[in-house]
Amino acid sequence: MRVLLVGSGGREHALAWALAASPLLSALFVAPGNPGTATLGTNVAIAAEDIAGLARFAREQRIDLVLPGPEAPLVAGLADALAALGIACCGPTAAAARLEGSKGFTKEVCAAAAIPTAAAALFTDATAARAHLARHGAPVVVKADGLAAGKGVVVAESLAEAEAAVTAMLEEGAFGAAGARVLIEECLRGPEVSLFALCDGTDAVLLGAAADHKRVGEGNRGPNTGGMGAISPPGGFTDAQAEEAMARIVRPALAEMARRGTPFRGILFAGLMLTAQGPKLIEFNVRFGDPECQALVLRFASDLLPALVAACEGELGNFALRLSAQTAVAVVMAARGYPGTSAKGSEIRGIAAAAAQPGALVFHAGTRAEGGRILADGGRVLTVCATGRDGVEARARAYAAVDAIDWPEGFCRRDIGARG
Repeated sequence: MRVLLVGSGGREHALAWALAASPLLSALFVAPGNPGTATLGTNVAIAAEDIAGLARFAREQRIDLVLPGPEAPLVAGLADALAALGIACCGPTAAAARLEGSKGFTKEVCAAAAIPTAAAALFTDATAARAHLARHGAPVVVKADGLAAGKGVVVAESLAEAEAAVTAMLEEGAFGAAGARVLIEECLRGPEVSLFALCDGTDAVLLGAAADHKRVGEGNRGPNTGGMGAISPPGGFTDAQAEEAMARIVRPALAEMARRGTPFRGILFAGLMLTAQGPKLIEFNVRFGDPECQALVLRFASDLLPALVAACEGELGNFALRLSAQTAVAVVMAARGYPGTSAKGSEIRGIAAAAAQPGALVFHAGTRAEGGRILADGGRVLTVCATGRDGVEARARAYAAVDAIDWPEGFCRRDIGARG
């Protein structure tokens, strides 16, 4: 098969690594890719948001399957453009991608399908939002309704913090159009888990689960980021809880989307809070998470490519995926200053030495190759991963690989996967 993978981050390098292992693969293209994906396929200078350019390339190159990594091209209609050309895309239409594109829409789906989730109210007026906060108090969660690159969420422990978030989003335009509507949500308590399911519009197959570490600082301190690391499987998350989440959250959502005439095909990412009342939905995403994907793919014991094809062809009803019993840990190395402004251009040495550690792999994210050197070119720059018999061994191996990298301008959290 000729496959086009869309995106340029650590998630896409991990997916390229998984796809490259398939005996069904004849050619892999990555748009736009990064120095890591260039070792596994052919990078193509087309931006992930260039829908017309991607569709044209897929037609010209006789692509059999397109796998989008990030959410933005899906929300913008990449799957629709490819469908018009008769090209399979393992991702939802723009209408179905609203499950990530609008948190308010997701709440509508949850209400219609009786999916357990946090109580919430939607606002476009800051005065009305502040009045709601005054009535309900804190702690509370304030979310930009639209896409904000994983950063449009404020978990406010005080009323002043919540009001500041409302002001920033609705009055100061901190997230542009994504923050023109704001969701104010009850603050659920419990461990967070990212659950992934592969869907074909009717059926869903569990891909696995991971625990993301969102805040920039150790001990979950500091501002939210796109993710500083992940562990799969998450400590304390049982098979029974996974099946409960599939039965009460994922499958009802699929049924409701089909009822609306917008069946969901692709990867459905359910962000869960494991409350005392059972798993509750925090949010849906419509693609693999980053950095959860980097940990998850290391545990795939089945060929990913035929599973993606089965999802596109509506054949998941008789399909099963196997996961390794090993634990995988993914540690993000970021440029100093992240999630704020970070400097670009510093050289990173020791990547090969890190990948040579037992059970380790290094996935590129915000890097560029120049004159035989690898340079930092973004906020989250590398994801250093390792597998082990359990979380203790996987963590030790991952951090041994981190320590083999020579990059004074970078940093990471030292507590990824430590809890549980």
